[in-house]
Amino acid sequence: MKLRLLFLFLAVFAIGLANNELFAQKQKKSTQVIILHTNDMHSKIDNFGKLAYLADSLRKTNKYVLLVAAGDNFTGNPIVDMYPDKGYPMIDIMNKLHFDATAVGNHEFDMGQELQNKRRLQATFPFISCNIDAANAVVKQPDPFVILKAGKLKIPFLGIIQLGENGLPDSHPSRLEGIKFTDGIEKAKEFVYLKDKYGMLICLSHLGVETDEKLAAAYPQFDLIIGGHSHTTMKEPMMVNGVMIVQAGSGLKFVGKTTLTITKGKITDRKYELIALADIPKTDPEVQAMIDKYNVNEEMSKVVAFAESAFGSQEELGCMMTDAITARMKVDFAFQNGGGIRISSLPQGNILMKDVFRLDPFGNQVVTFNMTVKEIKSLLVNSYNRNKSLDLVPSGMTYMVIVNGEGLCTGVDIEDRMGNPLDETKTYTVGVNSYISASYKFDHTDPGVTSFNTTAQTLLDFLGDVKKVSYAGERRASEKK
Repeated sequence: MKLRLLFLFLAVFAIGLANNELFAQKQKKSTQVIILHTNDMHSKIDNFGKLAYLADSLRKTNKYVLLVAAGDNFTGNPIVDMYPDKGYPMIDIMNKLHFDATAVGNHEFDMGQELQNKRRLQATFPFISCNIDAANAVVKQPDPFVILKAGKLKIPFLGIIQLGENGLPDSHPSRLEGIKFTDGIEKAKEFVYLKDKYGMLICLSHLGVETDEKLAAAYPQFDLIIGGHSHTTMKEPMMVNGVMIVQAGSGLKFVGKTTLTITKGKITDRKYELIALADIPKTDPEVQAMIDKYNVNEEMSKVVAFAESAFGSQEELGCMMTDAITARMKVDFAFQNGGGIRISSLPQGNILMKDVFRLDPFGNQVVTFNMTVKEIKSLLVNSYNRNKSLDLVPSGMTYMVIVNGEGLCTGVDIEDRMGNPLDETKTYTVGVNSYISASYKFDHTDPGVTSFNTTAQTLLDFLGDVKKVSYAGERRASEKK
């Protein structure tokens, strides 16, 4: 009898141990979530077939794969930007790839508020941003965050858009009418409660990597910041205050793959990999067919001029852009901001119409001013001090900025095409694009006259006049420290 009781006790004990082990294993069971992320795609559609193949391959072997973007999906490819329904090809293909969410980037506003509404309505995924107040605007209010699911897990993604020194995103101010923007880092404070509620928090940031560092320093509640705006290609993640920061370049050349291990509702491990889409061996045939269809555009393939030498820098391209303004608008000087030069090179040979719109995709108009030398210098000084680097590419002059020990421009020396100093008593005519006239701080008593011509059309007209161009080695701006 005692022996039977002993065996019974041992059996019950063994079953208990087994149940406890099963319970412990269940408690320890983790879920893996893969996040594929892009940023600053700028309408570049040619690698979408490879991205689709990669995403579908991962979905076959992994239960939870999310696909997100950190903003600036538009502006940069005339095939998309000049499409009859402007920007639609990006939405069409992103829908096909089953994107889960995107942040609102500054270039989402380039098409205007009404068209942004249309694109967002067509999208099967949300556009998110927490620091946009569109209550009095045409554009619809975006949600601040979205909850993406991985089985029973709920993962909050918060969107944030960058602001320039004028308190607005880097888009033409006329396209931002009625919208209020608040500081993204300050606004994020209102949403850190999501970490307590859901056990994790991810940011789709269009702030730029330097501001992402500040965001991470302020809020360790973020597990992951998927960044954009600064076009930073990060082969390794950055860790700040326990927060992982990642970013995948621009132009859809790379995609980030961040793998999260989630245990008991909390992220317990994070791994990041930067994948070059050029290395993906196959493409999704259905997506590739969509790309090929959109790329057939005879008008954009027209030859507009011949480059006798390759353009090897943005400055050389900027010189051509500003020469077009001085020649066509009959002004003394012209300036082009570096941020508006959207490609960095062009090969020797035929220049196609699509090259012009890749170079200058914004639809900005030419604005002309009557300006004194003092006013011109204020423009050059303030432009340098925006980012403590040379910015404006001129035509009709060369200039040298004088930089102090703190990296600020304190003065500027200007010479005309013949190498002579400008006449301080004279008023000169100056042409700039409408983004500079609206967004840059500079002294000017003349309010300026806006032309009906866009800067891109002005360049096309100029190239039609000259037929051939060569700007190899052209330098018109320098600095003295």
